[in-house]
Amino acid sequence: MIHRWLSLILTTILMGVMVGCSSPTPPIEFAPNGEIVEKAIALQLNQNFKPLSDQLNATPPQLEIKQIQVKQLDSILVEQLPTYHLKGTYNLKLILPRQKIDQKKNQFDIYLQRQIEGETWRLLRQDSKMSSQNPQWTSYLIK
Repeated sequence: MIHRWLSLILTTILMGVMVGCSSPTPPIEFAPNGEIVEKAIALQLNQNFKPLSDQLNATPPQLEIKQIQVKQLDSILVEQLPTYHLKGTYNLKLILPRQKIDQKKNQFDIYLQRQIEGETWRLLRQDSKMSSQNPQWTSYLIK
């Protein structure tokens, strides 16, 4: 009888330790809202356009992002902070000095990280030079 109770207690403790050691994923309910996703896509696009605009000595285009559709949402922990990997599509209007360009169904693949205080978000970009086993991230504040 004592052996059975001791075995049950040790099994319970072992299971608790195993569950505690596994890396939990952040809840999907805390994923970023549409406004944050739109700002993150705009930030990423502006980062891509800036070097080209600088090289051409031109003003970067104004962006209008519409109809964002998230097709995949995964949650992970990066540096012990909740991070959400989103993939999907959006429509884009580029407003240039002499013309407007409409693009439909552009794809996005972004990582958004909620900061520790829970009020701000950061766009994470993975350093492509590093191995996927130990990725290095650069983060940008989403305003």
